[in-house]
Amino acid sequence: MSKHILAGSAGFMANQGIPTLGPVIQYGLELTKQAIPRLCYLGTACGDVPAGAANFYTACQNHQVIPGHLALFPMPNTHNVKDFLLAQHMIWVGGGSVANLLAVWRTHGLDEILREAWEKGIVLGGISAGSICWHTGGTTDSFGVELRAVTNGLGFVPYSNGVHYDSEERRRPLFQKLINDGILPEGYATDDGVALHYVDRNLHKVVSDTPGKYAYQVVKTESGVQESRIEAELLQ
Repeated sequence: MSKHILAGSAGFMANQGIPTLGPVIQYGLELTKQAIPRLCYLGTACGDVPAGAANFYTACQNHQVIPGHLALFPMPNTHNVKDFLLAQHMIWVGGGSVANLLAVWRTHGLDEILREAWEKGIVLGGISAGSICWHTGGTTDSFGVELRAVTNGLGFVPYSNGVHYDSEERRRPLFQKLINDGILPEGYATDDGVALHYVDRNLHKVVSDTPGKYAYQVVKTESGVQESRIEAELLQ
């Protein structure tokens, strides 16, 4: 069974100011091959603020999905977290603090549960912190306004991850430096509106909800860091 991760800098969108499931999330739902898939939202990275879940349920209106969410603050909102997550067809992780997300997930055993979900074929996805978490690490403002490295990602895919590559000017140089210095392994970065589609542990495709946006592969070579632009398939 193929394992899918959809990760990057794209997710929900707004239609006349009302949240809706963007093309990238809809693409992930199609990967489930379910007529009416169960879609779960995890807002851990923002401390499970009620507005996040409310926006998620609003976004699911007019889409053929069965929505649900897992909150861990102040306590889990379900009696059996593992059973709840393993019953989903797709799990989407919102942005925020990836450092806090990883700490809370490990406290509740979600690192192991989500790996089981991934191996079972449940589609995993997310934006920003919800993208970095599946990788070995990346750049984050979790620790303050100055960007730093996070290096304790779940590592479901063996790469580092750079998000908001075209909208936050400090992201690109730091991502390249961390790879050049060996703090992060080679990895992939995404412009806003772009997501990486991994099948098993390899990059399968790059997709985008916005024209003129790209992903990038960043590797360390004998002469320094090399960045290669990857074309994205524009989703309708």
